[in-house]
Amino acid sequence: MSVVVRSPAVAGQFYPSDAATLRRDVQRYLAADGPPIAALGCIVPHAGYMYSGEVAGAVFARILPPRRVLLLCPNHTGAGAPLALMNAGGWQTPLGTVPIDAALAAALQQRFPLLQNDPRAHRAEHAAEVELPFLQELEPDLTFVPIALGTRRLDVLTALGEAIADVLAAVLADESRPVLLVASSDMNHYESDAITRVKDHHAIARILELDPEGLHATVMEHDISMCGLGPAVAMLTAAKRLGARTADLVKYATSANVSGDDQRVVGYAGVIVR
Repeated sequence: MSVVVRSPAVAGQFYPSDAATLRRDVQRYLAADGPPIAALGCIVPHAGYMYSGEVAGAVFARILPPRRVLLLCPNHTGAGAPLALMNAGGWQTPLGTVPIDAALAAALQQRFPLLQNDPRAHRAEHAAEVELPFLQELEPDLTFVPIALGTRRLDVLTALGEAIADVLAAVLADESRPVLLVASSDMNHYESDAITRVKDHHAIARILELDPEGLHATVMEHDISMCGLGPAVAMLTAAKRLGARTADLVKYATSANVSGDDQRVVGYAGVIVR
């Protein structure tokens, strides 16, 4: 049986395709004051690095480098299953290949059979890929499991989060450092900077309260086009069951900070859950 190795889909578009340039950029984004802390989860944006790299880097710089990561992202393309992971192989970036954590993937599928092994959902999806160079720079021996979510159903997302927590609790019993839960999400899209900041901070308030159900309700009520709502809800659900007590907003920005266009922006929030 051949090993599936996923080639980069957005290298040279969302981030540099040249390894030396990419490493230099990532190291610059990872520059931060203060010692790293142990975290259960985080929310990081996934736009082109010129727009959201500083927000993502500020989060990853504050986290103790994880050896194992569960990387939850939205399914922008609509391809593949609505609850799709990859359970074998690896993902290439210009910095090398990150192996899939097959044992963790198998445990997740056993606990939550709705998760399907479906590389189609990941083949052209950028939202998980853009996080990997940050994680690779922090931990060269990284392994991970990508999960692409094409549903916003609260009952399904809650059940997934509970299943993740059960699996990771068993991992934590055997390892001193927990698996890091990464939820890849941008915030509100394509409204004015003023409107986007108001909408985003409605959602951020619920995230900082560790309130996944409230986040879901707020996004729906205020029509917030947060693409990674599903990943954030599942991550927060799992983190709470694993004992999370606090969430901190590390950095917030909009694309207007770079583009100068304040009429049609995307919001970016970086949050650490611990």
